[in-house]
Amino acid sequence: MTQPVMVNVEKLNKSFGSLHVLKDIDITVKESDVVCLIGASGSGKSTLLRCLNFLELKDSGTITLEGEIVEASSIDLNKVREKVGMVFQHFHLFPHKTVLENIIEAPIHVKKIGKAQARKEGKELLAKVGLSDKEDVYPAKLSGGQKQRVAIARALAMKPDVMLFDEPTSALDPELVGEVLATMKQLAVEGMTMIVVTHEMGFAKEVADWVVYMHDGRIVEVGHPEHVFNNPKEQRTKDFLDSVL
Repeated sequence: MTQPVMVNVEKLNKSFGSLHVLKDIDITVKESDVVCLIGASGSGKSTLLRCLNFLELKDSGTITLEGEIVEASSIDLNKVREKVGMVFQHFHLFPHKTVLENIIEAPIHVKKIGKAQARKEGKELLAKVGLSDKEDVYPAKLSGGQKQRVAIARALAMKPDVMLFDEPTSALDPELVGEVLATMKQLAVEGMTMIVVTHEMGFAKEVADWVVYMHDGRIVEVGHPEHVFNNPKEQRTKDFLDSVL
């Protein structure tokens, strides 16, 4: 049985003023795929993610989610965002709410889930990310890695069909990176469809179903991690990997 297509992007373009950031991007992500976007800073990776979550609106091209073409003019983008969870580089937790309150906020107010049910599901998610003992703690008392795991649980609380991760470990101290990557690996094992912008090449090698190398707003190379890392087709990919590995 073939996997259904979750995300399909065709000829996507995005500019900020005179800066052309995304140039004719084509990408297809199937259910349960883990896709890692790699490339130097400024290559357009984060902008691509933000277009997929409609935090940035494209200039041209089509974005199809689960078979439905999404146009800002004709569709409720908040409904679309419920299906596409996003975890940012910085955690954006509410400082005045406990860990559990952070997680149940959106399900209660956006999805109108009852508070008791939201709390039950929130506690299950905290167990999943290894933070059951932190539900009543405020974010200021957490390490960066713990905050990021709370942010992942918060995104999962909306029961998204696709998860986007924008450099989820780049703001962390090196010794805290592993705990966040372990949580993401577990999600991958469970079959969550994930698109991850990352500088963690080890994670991309180990977890990705395929890797996308971007340079200067274009997709230069797409392939299985083994091929991209060990035998890249494009000289530009090779130069980039030589500089980071």
